[in-house]
Amino acid sequence: MSIGNSSDQDRPSVGRALRDARIDARLTVEEISTSTRVRVPIVQAIEQDDYSRCGGDVYARGHLRTLARAVGLDADALVEQYDEEHGGRPEPTAPATLFEAERIRPEPRRPNWTAAMVAAIVAVIGFVGFTLVSGGGGGEESGKPVAEDTPSDTPSTSEKPSPSKTNDPKPSESAIAGAPADKVTVRMTAEDGNSWVSAKDHNGKLVHEGVLKEGDSKTLTDDKRLDLVLGNAGGVKLFVNGKEVEHAGEVGQVQRLSYTRGDPEAG
Repeated sequence: MSIGNSSDQDRPSVGRALRDARIDARLTVEEISTSTRVRVPIVQAIEQDDYSRCGGDVYARGHLRTLARAVGLDADALVEQYDEEHGGRPEPTAPATLFEAERIRPEPRRPNWTAAMVAAIVAVIGFVGFTLVSGGGGGEESGKPVAEDTPSDTPSTSEKPSPSKTNDPKPSESAIAGAPADKVTVRMTAEDGNSWVSAKDHNGKLVHEGVLKEGDSKTLTDDKRLDLVLGNAGGVKLFVNGKEVEHAGEVGQVQRLSYTRGDPEAG
């Protein structure tokens, strides 16, 4: 008679492990759904070990990896446990299914240089035609002044806008250095991927919640304290009361931070 491995018997199921890790991280199902973009009903079903809403083993494995990273679990180990509990690795996905998934995947938009070149050529031809027509119908003599005047006018109009482009003001992190001393000011910039952000004031009221897209910034203030939850702490650059926070967390780590008027210190 064989005796089963007691460690495997004591090990929680995949869904239970995800649920326990989420609760330990003090995150709600809605917060996890927002940070991972996995819909709330699917998150709830997976935590109950119900994978019927996932659309197949391939998608279930993908959701498990995403949710595991969000709550700080080993994604590879969790997927391996899922395979053990559901009869091994799934069969290869049919080519039609892969094609459909690839078709709906958003692709980065690239500049249409061909259209831009055609538009530029059309504009030049139109300008030349307008210049010739406006010069009058008097033959070569009437056409010469137009050709002579054009170079002298063109530089004066085309050179003026260029300095303004180079002098366009850009947002600076130091701009919040002059924040009032009687308030706590936090500026967040997503520098390494998107990050789900939640913020509450000193009364516990939710003042901001949503995904901070890479390259975007958000500034918040309160009279006494701001409590933050960052879904990708290492990817967010923080300035608190005008001073940079050197290390808010690791990339992909869910971090809870709290700042007052005397910070940055704790969090």
